[in-house]
Amino acid sequence: MPAYSKAQMLGAEFVGTALLLATVVGSGIMGEALAGGNTAIALLGNTIPTGAILVVLITLFGPISGAHFNPAVTLVFRLRGEIDTGDSFLFVISQVIGGIFGVWVAHLMFDLDLFQLSEKVRAGPDQWLAEMVATFGLVTTILGTLRFKPDFVPSAVGLYITAAYWFTASTSFANPAVTIARSLSDTFAGIMPANMPLFIVSQIAGSIAAFLYCNWQFGKNAE
Repeated sequence: MPAYSKAQMLGAEFVGTALLLATVVGSGIMGEALAGGNTAIALLGNTIPTGAILVVLITLFGPISGAHFNPAVTLVFRLRGEIDTGDSFLFVISQVIGGIFGVWVAHLMFDLDLFQLSEKVRAGPDQWLAEMVATFGLVTTILGTLRFKPDFVPSAVGLYITAAYWFTASTSFANPAVTIARSLSDTFAGIMPANMPLFIVSQIAGSIAAFLYCNWQFGKNAE
């Protein structure tokens, strides 16, 4: 694999996360506009593009930066010793800024106000548990697929998120950068800023639990 500069890696994390959020928010706006009030159809219109774009983005940027696009994933790779603390911090900053930029691009594409705060309530123990489960499953999918079939990671992640949109009560944010960015969009995909911190806590908890579990489950010397 060719070596890439730090700037190229950060660029991949920025652009990849921006395109991910443009897809999440843009498809949410389009889905809601075309669904005629049917929330299930709107969610389906949000789900399919998100799963699809993840396959594309991870395939495209994976060889450059690892295609984290997610501070929870970066945290796990830091715990695994595959990225140092300084680079982890820069990855997270690139992801958060990229996510916000992607939301703003979606707003502009649909002729909406650029700066918004979401009023969509997503709170309560059911939502927090859902985010823990969603992030646990995402990280386990990544680490398990890396262990046994690395070339399948893009498809595995896309398929997992497609499923998790529907089997989790929170519709599977599973990503602190996504959560922050979606708090800045008062659209179908939004989350009220006041609800954001406990979502992020739940996501971090889920990612750490997955890291510990995968060390045992997929370790070469697991018994």
